Parts: sequence; C-alpha cells; structure tokens
Amino acid sequence: MTTLLVIAKEPVAGRVKTRLTPPFTPLEAAALAEAALADTLAAVARTPAERRVLVLEGRPGPWLPPGFEVLPQGAGTLDERIAAAFGACAGPALLIGMDTPQVTPELLAVGTDPAGWSTYDAWFGPAVDGGFWALGLAAADPALLRGVPMSVPETGAAQYERLRAAGLRIGRLPLLRDVDTAEDALLVAAQAPAGSFAARLAELTQAVRG
Repeated sequence: MTTLLVIAKEPVAGRVKTRLTPPFTPLEAAALAEAALADTLAAVARTPAERRVLVLEGRPGPWLPPGFEVLPQGAGTLDERIAAAFGACAGPALLIGMDTPQVTPELLAVGTDPAGWSTYDAWFGPAVDGGFWALGLAAADPALLRGVPMSVPETGAAQYERLRAAGLRIGRLPLLRDVDTAEDALLVAAQAPAGSFAARLAELTQAVRG
C-alpha cells in the first residue's frame, strides 16, 4: 500500500501562516495553523495506508495522533525537502501539506488505492492559488522535483509539466484551496464546518466581533 506523507511546520507563532497577520495576531495565526494540521492528520489517520509519516520542521506536539512516524525535514529549498521526503519511501507515496484542512479520507483514498498505481505513475492535486496540494509518485525520483519553483503562481504548472515531460501517466485529484489568507480561511472553513479549523476560526472571529 501507499505511504502517506504530510509535510508540515510546527505551529509556532511568527513562523506559520504569516499571511493571516493581519487581521489575526501571530498567536492566532499559529492557533489556526495548529487546527489545520490537526484536521489534516486526522484525515490521514483515517485513510488506509501502509505508512503514515509526518515530515516535520520543528517538534511534534499534542496535535499529533498515534500511528505516525515523524521524520525531520531535510535541508535546502522546498523542492529539495519534498524530494527528500519521497526519498524516505520504498514504494508509492502520496504527499500533502498542512494548508488544506478540508481534505477527507475519501479524497486521499483515490491516490492511495493500490489499484490506482496500476493505472497511473503519479497523482497531482492542483490548488486554487496555482500550486498543488497533493503529489503522488509511484517511485521516488529527485529529478521530478528538484528545480521546480515553489511558492509562486506557476508552481503547479511547472510541477505538472515536469511529470508530463518524464512520460508519466498522471491521475488528477480535485482542485482544492490552500489556507493562505483570511479570505481563504473563511472559504475553507465553510467547506468543512465540522472540523477543528472551522471551530477555531469561529472562536477567533467571535472574539474579534465581541
């Protein structure tokens, strides 16, 4: 079965979700990041997989559920760190980040079903901002990742083209929105109103209004 990778940062104030400040304070932005990470890990924990690995910058906290291996992120730029994360897997792997707390086991299962790997060599989940929220590879190849420009509007297109140019059969996952801005947070919370992220956002929004 597939390894599920979550690449994330420890939710420390001033180091995560900085684009949420303002309107939120750094502490509030970190609280939202923690809730997003908790929702993401909960969805991964409920998804069938041989391994579940958190590739973490920082230290694990009480938001980490049981059943996960924790590996430190490698050095270098994000493309190099993603390549290193895949390099820790012996077989097929699907990687996601901590910016899509609306993700569900049903969405992830499409990219982890063993039958899917007989049809596709890679899975690609595009993001609204032009990036990608999920990337799956049947076999780790650093050349598929290194040098792809990250955190720019062209990231998703560049990564998809890298997969296509390698001759891989690519399965498409649904378009999702990352939580980068306060507007994103409201839209994502509306898509997953029962999650920890939506609850934490509601608490903070009510506190501001109060």
